[in-house]
Amino acid sequence: MKVKIKRFDVEMEIKNSGIELEIRSPDGEKQLGDMQVTKTGLEWHNGKASSGPKKTWQQVIAWMNDE
Repeated sequence: MKVKIKRFDVEMEIKNSGIELEIRSPDGEKQLGDMQVTKTGLEWHNGKASSGPKKTWQQVIAWMNDE
């Protein structure tokens, strides 16, 4: 996969608007989606959708610890 930061503020602490990662196919041709990382959790935007499922940090931590 190709992953790039679409928007990056200079501040170290992630604010409410967070940062957005663009996820593309390995060849870079197809945009698979965007991952929004905020101080409250993660949000997946499938394809070029403007919104999608959200998970709190507690949910992300529980999911990762189950792996």
